[in-house]
Amino acid sequence: MTIQAILAPVFVQVFLTFGLLIFLGRRRFAEIGAGRVRIGEIALGERNWPPKVQAAANAFSNQFEIPLLFFALVPLALYTRKADLLFVVLAWLFVATRAAHAYIFVTSNHVPTRFRLFMAGIVILGVMWLIFAWRILLTPLAL
Repeated sequence: MTIQAILAPVFVQVFLTFGLLIFLGRRRFAEIGAGRVRIGEIALGERNWPPKVQAAANAFSNQFEIPLLFFALVPLALYTRKADLLFVVLAWLFVATRAAHAYIFVTSNHVPTRFRLFMAGIVILGVMWLIFAWRILLTPLAL
């Protein structure tokens, strides 16, 4: 696989994170601008934001949890030359679950759907790590 093919899902995950940050900022500024939230009410506590703003904040924050394992795996797979077509397909599926999870979080926030997407991403990432570990432990490194 090419480096571009391997890193493309990483770039999308990064852009998703930045997109959520911009979305969160717009929601926060809209609430403050409309006078529904005063700075003093939120200065010391994230939880004092209205639910739609807090949902966007949680969706953004989630991009620094499970995706960290994804961001750790990709350079390892690149360095050890263990990233193949299966790896790239799984990476795209993982990123798709993260994007769908974030979308549900900032729209309907339907918890059962959100949870299913979260678990699907966990399973996909777990499979990626298992395959990678299998390949590393059973195949000699060609560095």
